[in-house]
Amino acid sequence: MNQNKLKRCGWCLGDSLYEAYHDTEWGVPVKDDSSLFEFLILETFQAGLSWITILRKRENFRAAFDNFDYKKIAAYKQEKINALLKNEGIIRNKLKVNATVSNATAFMEIQKEFGSFSKYFWAFVDDSPIKNSISHYKDAPGNTPLSDIISKDLKKRGFKFVGSTVVYAMMQATGMVNDHETSCFRYEEV
Repeated sequence: MNQNKLKRCGWCLGDSLYEAYHDTEWGVPVKDDSSLFEFLILETFQAGLSWITILRKRENFRAAFDNFDYKKIAAYKQEKINALLKNEGIIRNKLKVNATVSNATAFMEIQKEFGSFSKYFWAFVDDSPIKNSISHYKDAPGNTPLSDIISKDLKKRGFKFVGSTVVYAMMQATGMVNDHETSCFRYEEV
């Protein structure tokens, strides 16, 4: 089928980067710890901003944060943090940069306790994605009772910038929840 004729979720229409992300990544179940950490970083930086802003800076984030290597990030010293805060290619928010470093440490603590972050994260849905029936993307919730629970647990474990809305966005992005519009070609595929 012609890519331009596919029915997509309304939120991604009109921007080729957004459409490519929608078509290949958004809502696809992610079980790899490195990829989950990447989404955690990107979603925390997205808080208060649009996702397209983050997508446009994604490769800059990748370069700035050592390819999202949580082991390296957890070991960042103040000199590296200061360099990040001067990096015009990323979002230079001091609280979010510092949270990324502390979140990397908390991420590894969860790995120690559960064997992987993926096991911890996906256990909240018994390792099976929630398939919602959204007819229009604006009808998707910004958060849910489950994202409230996950957010509270992450905060208890020392994570920062993981409010319920950030957590729900991560759940959507990593396929824990399928919020593709029911008429979208990806709805049945993921």
